[in-house]
This record gives sequence, C-alpha cells and structure tokens, in this order.
Amino acid sequence: MSRSLDKKLLVLGFEIPDLLAVFLLLAALNFFLGGGGGATILLIWLPPLFLAIILRYGKRGKPDNYLLHVSRYYLSPGVYSAFEYPTVFKIPPSIAKDRE
Repeated sequence: MSRSLDKKLLVLGFEIPDLLAVFLLLAALNFFLGGGGGATILLIWLPPLFLAIILRYGKRGKPDNYLLHVSRYYLSPGVYSAFEYPTVFKIPPSIAKDRE
C-alpha cells in the first residue's frame, strides 16, 4: 500500500490533466462544429488526436503535472506585490562626515 502512494495516476499513459485538455477540446469542437456532415472526422476528431500525440511526445522527460504548471505560469500576473499600493520610502537621516 505505501509503495503506491507516490505513484502518479495514468490512464492509457496520459496524466489526468492531459486527458482533461484533450476531452475538453473534443467537447468544445463537438459543441460548436457538431452536427451531420462529411467533415466531422476532420474538424472534430483529428485536432484532439493531434493534441494527444503532441502531449504524449512533447511531455516526454518533463515532471509530473507539467501542463498544469505551464498554464499557471502563463496565466499568472507578471509581478507580485505584498502591498496594494506602493509605499513612500524615506531615507533615514545620517550623520555627515567631514572629509579632509
């Protein structure tokens, strides 16, 4: 039991966030482009298949939850601040030394 706690969850070799991204793309394309027609395979099924292939081979050698961390990095603000507004910094008084 204790040996499997650190093991990452994989389904068909994909992590859960990767599968979520593939199936969200499939659902969005099916919702907006769905319906009958001969181009269903080209427009709805091929882009998620290409995304799955890119994720499978592009993430090789990357750490766990790489897609999640990359998306958080690019969606986060560029600068973090501890205060809402900048404070005015006053230089403390110092003793002037005579230079001779």
